[in-house]
Amino acid sequence: MSQSVGGIVLCGGRSSRMGQPKLTLPFGDELMLVRVVRILRTMVAPVVVVAAPGQVVPRLPSDVRILRDEQEHLGPLAGMSIGLQALAGEVEAAFVTSCDVPLLRHEFIAEMIRRLNVHELAVPREGDFHHPLAAVYRTSLAERACQLVAAQRLRPLFLIQASDSVEVSVDELRAVDPQLQSLRNLNRPEDYEAALRLAGLVE
Repeated sequence: MSQSVGGIVLCGGRSSRMGQPKLTLPFGDELMLVRVVRILRTMVAPVVVVAAPGQVVPRLPSDVRILRDEQEHLGPLAGMSIGLQALAGEVEAAFVTSCDVPLLRHEFIAEMIRRLNVHELAVPREGDFHHPLAAVYRTSLAERACQLVAAQRLRPLFLIQASDSVEVSVDELRAVDPQLQSLRNLNRPEDYEAALRLAGLVE
């Protein structure tokens, strides 16, 4: 790949609909966060994990840095800004994901990085909905993200709108991920069960 790309995994959410922390849910012989980090590390480096203050994080490879949200429950843009700041001196861009996409595909990551091209960020779009936690952001956006958080403009959409963004239709992404499994984040117990079945881990 022509540009240097790292990875950011966000895991500081409340997991309220799941009823238990998503990052430590078992997925086969791995925990969910460990699995997502493993998939991402095969495509980009370095990888950082952004967790909530005091959140217990499972053991990860020694080269994966664990960063902490400055405040709890500010949402994904705040976590992204911390990750982008941390990687700013090392890589040009970062693929941002969450800890609850165990079916993330290598081909999807590679295609989103390719789509970034000369833009500031590349984000999948499905109708009126964007998938900001399956997107690639230039690390130069760190300051803009911080300014939005400071202004309490906490939705990732605000960063997308304030940047030179390329929106990638999910229909185009089916060429590399036919079932769009990379966009299947697990919010409820039934989502978790369905993902286990798709992965062939339960009948």
